[in-house]
Amino acid sequence: MHSASHSLPNYHMPRNAGPGPIGRARDWLDERGKAAWLIAMILGFVVFWPIGLALLAYMIWSKRMFGCNKRSHASRYHAVPTGNSAFDAYREETLKRLEDEHGEFMDFLQKLREAKDKAEFDQFMEQRDTKADH
Repeated sequence: MHSASHSLPNYHMPRNAGPGPIGRARDWLDERGKAAWLIAMILGFVVFWPIGLALLAYMIWSKRMFGCNKRSHASRYHAVPTGNSAFDAYREETLKRLEDEHGEFMDFLQKLREAKDKAEFDQFMEQRDTKADH
């Protein structure tokens, strides 16, 4: 009787399945916003002008230059298939659910910020009205 393990292909996960150093730098700059991209571009011009030019071209190409720095709703994480279709489907479903929850949480935080801003503005207007009455 033959062992089934001899006929199965050997699946190995690559060690660096993540975005790599350039992808991590891009994500780091995205987290800090448009100002971080502009500073990186200026520093690139100061250090070696082709670096600054490359960053400028990338910012225009990726629409980060004109305030559209949030990437589309495409999946943020890319996972290499393991060969186990059930696990791959579960992983994709879990990652999608986590991304959806993250989006909902970010929307919730935005609403909280807006409510705080409105409360501060209303307080300012009340103080202004009381000063004007005196």
